[in-house]
Amino acid sequence: MATSKTHLTTGDMVRLASDFAEEHGAHASDYAWRAVICFEADGEGERAYFWFLLLVMLGDLAHHHIEPGAAITIH
Repeated sequence: MATSKTHLTTGDMVRLASDFAEEHGAHASDYAWRAVICFEADGEGERAYFWFLLLVMLGDLAHHHIEPGAAITIH
């Protein structure tokens, strides 16, 4: 079965993390962490990495290092 890859921008990831946090509240980071662990255990490295990046964005949002809708600067 062939799969095609979709590339997300950093802004896409921030919006996704923001929506995920809004929907799941205080549990969002826990859900993302569990996904990282589960996908790693299943040998799904790319999927685990996606959830890890989402987890990082959730942390940045929680600590107000980034704001949804604002311009993003990656250093």
